[in-house]
Amino acid sequence: MFIQTEQTPNPATLKFLPGREVLGHGTADFTSREAAARSPLAERLFEIDGVAGVFLGADFITITKDGSKEWFLLKPSILGVIMEHFTAGKPVLLHGGDDNAVTEDDDEIVQQIKELLDTRVRPAVAQDGGDITFHGFDRGVVYLHMKGSCAGCPSSTATLKNGIENMLRHYIPEVVEVRAVR
Repeated sequence: MFIQTEQTPNPATLKFLPGREVLGHGTADFTSREAAARSPLAERLFEIDGVAGVFLGADFITITKDGSKEWFLLKPSILGVIMEHFTAGKPVLLHGGDDNAVTEDDDEIVQQIKELLDTRVRPAVAQDGGDITFHGFDRGVVYLHMKGSCAGCPSSTATLKNGIENMLRHYIPEVVEVRAVR
């Protein structure tokens, strides 16, 4: 098994590409060891000293490190855990779904927002090892949650305001602003 790594715009994150499906669809974001209980892979990755976050995408894993370790020290351990996990055929997630899925309960504007996020935004940010999910819509303001390499990225505010906000305002006149939530 050959696992590739890619830099992301966020220097605290690194994208790992195992060359096979990780989640298939949807994403899962873990910011602590406790939160990772539903993912055997994320749990193992959090055992590595210096790992501060694990983000699982369709075909990639984005790791966020804390400031105490350098990538050249962390990469061998991370690669070993990922390789061992997939070689053993263990599940990546025990349960869970996609937070961004359109549901029957969504009103028309929310459905349009989610559709634009799914087709135009999420594929682009996945290239950089992250994701942006819908959190809410209230009085013209769209609330989005930045995950993976997007969380804490120096260019995330520019992406949110100059890219996503402008696009949503263009296609959906009811949208007046986009804000990030934590």
